[in-house]
Amino acid sequence: MLHPTTVQLWLTIGLLGQGLFFMRFFLQWLASEKAGRSVIPITFWWFSVAGGVTLLMYAVWRRDPVFIIGQGSGLFIYARNLYLLHKEQRHARKPARQPEYSDSGTYCI
Repeated sequence: MLHPTTVQLWLTIGLLGQGLFFMRFFLQWLASEKAGRSVIPITFWWFSVAGGVTLLMYAVWRRDPVFIIGQGSGLFIYARNLYLLHKEQRHARKPARQPEYSDSGTYCI
């Protein structure tokens, strides 16, 4: 039999995960309303990771294979989206190469 404090702690962790997961939808809705179009801000993916990790911990504690598979596969997708956004931002910050001029006045790329 589990100690009631342990059960309460894990219930709190599960509810925290659900709260984090809810925040991603809430922020996405606010960003879309502000822009007047559908927008997915980067915080959506960060809340997805935070909520997914927290819910995965809860699922492991519950020993629920369906929940574990669902949250585990979701984490891969969230992490991949964050990687793609990071790669896109890094590429956007890279300055365009300026042509170099030779002694004859022609330029080389």
